[in-house]
Amino acid sequence: MSQSAPERPLAVLVGVQLPNVSDTEHAADLAELGRLVHTLGYEVVATVSQRRDGIAAGTVLGTGKLEELARLTGGHGTVPSGARARKSKARERWEAETEEAEEAAAEAAPEAPPETGAEEAEEADEAEEAEEAEEADEAEEADEAEEADEERAGARPTVVVVDHELTPSQLSNLERATGAQVLDRTGVIVDIFHRHARSREARMQVEIARLNYLAPRMRESTGSRERQQGRGSGDSAMELDRRRIRDRLAELRAGLASIQQDQDNRRYARRDQLRVALVGYTNAGKSSLMRALTGSEVLVADQLFATLDTTVRALKPETRPRILVSDTVGFIQKLPHDLVASFRSTLDEALEASLLLYVVDASDPTWQAQLEVTRSVLREIGAQSVPSLLLFNKADRLSAEAREALLQEHPEARVLSAHSPDDVAALRQGIVEFFERSMIEADLVIPYARQGRLGEVYEHARVLTESFDENGRTLRIRALPAAIARLTHAFGT
Repeated sequence: MSQSAPERPLAVLVGVQLPNVSDTEHAADLAELGRLVHTLGYEVVATVSQRRDGIAAGTVLGTGKLEELARLTGGHGTVPSGARARKSKARERWEAETEEAEEAAAEAAPEAPPETGAEEAEEADEAEEAEEAEEADEAEEADEAEEADEERAGARPTVVVVDHELTPSQLSNLERATGAQVLDRTGVIVDIFHRHARSREARMQVEIARLNYLAPRMRESTGSRERQQGRGSGDSAMELDRRRIRDRLAELRAGLASIQQDQDNRRYARRDQLRVALVGYTNAGKSSLMRALTGSEVLVADQLFATLDTTVRALKPETRPRILVSDTVGFIQKLPHDLVASFRSTLDEALEASLLLYVVDASDPTWQAQLEVTRSVLREIGAQSVPSLLLFNKADRLSAEAREALLQEHPEARVLSAHSPDDVAALRQGIVEFFERSMIEADLVIPYARQGRLGEVYEHARVLTESFDENGRTLRIRALPAAIARLTHAFGT
């Protein structure tokens, strides 16, 4: 009777629609949460939603909705009071089945015969055999029922994911009421970041955010309030765990500071180079555009936060001077502040870019809200004044009428597909023209004694003509004013 277990653990989503949130916005939030949960490896099988004036302080949901949620997960739907330990569902099933079996056995037990004789003994033997056969049948039925119960229990959601940030007490109360593991939106995002971080810097950034998230949620951890770690130490296990977290955070921040110093040095070395940064909502297609513009083998995946590490590559075909393109971490609604802070050095690529390409998934009905999230995060890091170009990506999923409507609403934008060579070529030309508008021409004389530094010129400028005389090589170059000033100073001309 057993069936193969589902490939993914099952999850149920929980959301509260507040008065200032429209039906469309609420549905979009839950749909996005579903994608986050799927990225984390769960299968969403149900959603429990409720309109409320505010989040219920103890359990997020009202009593009725909490009971509805508990029916899905197999919980009680109430938060037990006091310190009485909650029985597991498996133990409750076992105890109930034991009681029923004992009652059935008592009812089925035959009365003692009043007299003993050969005929009565034979009847007693037949009755005993019948009883044994009945007990065997009941045992077989009980085994089958137990297997069915286990299968039904296994098909229930084992995880509840709430589209709000939970307090430690809310998280604990929901777990006790539902009998399931409870995650909030922030915890899901932090966990996804933790799984997808690849570089040492990204892993350290995510671990800082993760520990900052976990530390306050240890306060109400059952079983750790009373325990003592070590005989006579006087410190609870929870206090020691929190101390370890503080020590680990200090260690991580020190290590991250060293890495970020190296990053700052590399950025300083690129200060005169032309830089473009792709920014936008997660899964908007930034990595696909990065691959199309630079020919790099960056990870492209149809999932949220597939890319956490900043990648810097040269625009291809290469220009003179070179134009560098960087792919930054994606944004999302309700992005945890600790993650924004942790990834500040990564986001500095956007702050120090000469041009920001705002990548928007034009096929998403909530693209306007997603664009506002991108702008909000960039305002938070001070990058709102960096020149920008709006790109409506995934245009291959739009009708001709929808594309035209976007251009009418945003005539300064480009509507394109990262999978269209013509669209990518036009975007590349637009990037080159953006920098060309700021360039100027100048003559640069390079003494013969300094010909070994000629590569610097070709890296930061485009050489138009060259001539030779007794003073050295004279180049007519075109570059940004800052680059020309630095080159002129470097060669003393």
